[in-house]
Amino acid sequence: MKNTLLLATALMLSTFAMAQFPGGGFGFGGQQNPAAQMEFSEKFTDINYAGDTLVYHNLDIYLPKEVKESYPVVIHIYGSAWFSNSSKGMADLGTICNALLKAGYAVVTPNHRSSGDAKYPAQINDIKAVVRFVRGEAEKYHFDTSFIGISGFSSGGHLSTLTGTSGNNPSYTVGEKVYDLEGNVGNYTSLSSKVDAVCDWSGPIDLLHMDCKGARDMKFLPEEAVMGMPFEGNADHYMALNATTYADKDDAPVIIFHGTEDNVVPSCQGEWLHEVLDKAGVYNEVNIVAGGGHGWGPMYTEENLGKMVSFLNKIRSEKSKK
Repeated sequence: MKNTLLLATALMLSTFAMAQFPGGGFGFGGQQNPAAQMEFSEKFTDINYAGDTLVYHNLDIYLPKEVKESYPVVIHIYGSAWFSNSSKGMADLGTICNALLKAGYAVVTPNHRSSGDAKYPAQINDIKAVVRFVRGEAEKYHFDTSFIGISGFSSGGHLSTLTGTSGNNPSYTVGEKVYDLEGNVGNYTSLSSKVDAVCDWSGPIDLLHMDCKGARDMKFLPEEAVMGMPFEGNADHYMALNATTYADKDDAPVIIFHGTEDNVVPSCQGEWLHEVLDKAGVYNEVNIVAGGGHGWGPMYTEENLGKMVSFLNKIRSEKSKK
């Protein structure tokens, strides 16, 4: 009961914040620090990755302070419980994104359709279009596409992990319903949407077990909003939303960060992802952060940000030797 009340409160605060502040100041239950201390040589704002004029298909690009001919890339996705379509301007810019820039990575922060704009799999269709856009526009924006990583907080963590695990699974079928995970968004549908590494920050990755024991006893759930159907009686459809559904040995390596005091997405989600990836034979590193909350507390310490960078550098180095 206590967890349910905390989750409902976080939802109301998140929705209020996104309604009051352009771009959304909060993800689902957690502050996503603004860009006060960001260091970059160049920024490209409101680039449309879908070839339309819609705000939810815009992204921003940040290039590292040290000017080079090209840069490895990390896409970072904001958290919002899939409720926001325009929070790229608050996508952990002062923490995760800044650390990536300092480490020499170009950073791409995309918007995506909210649950109010379209139902799943629209959200993952958008993010996969972003990956293809990075490949298609590499020369223009100085991207070195030999390495494309993806990262995300909360629902952004879900989408980043889902991108990583579904690289070899373009669809999921339940009865006569086919969930097309690739979609046809953008001008580069012939290019690959696979990524080389995944950073999951506090993401909900198994929506069937959000309380670690089973479905949450709530009148309204964010996952019901994004799926467009009640949880009860539709568990087979919710499998299509789970990043864990698609895990196989050829998936991109994953690093997981989850706080023990997370009152929105319990830390067992990170532990469960670690177990599923291990079983599938996917290289992963798990960091269960003592005292860490949902985007607050010791989640974004220099130590943890350093672990993220070291992980990405390691995977990039290993890939370059193949």
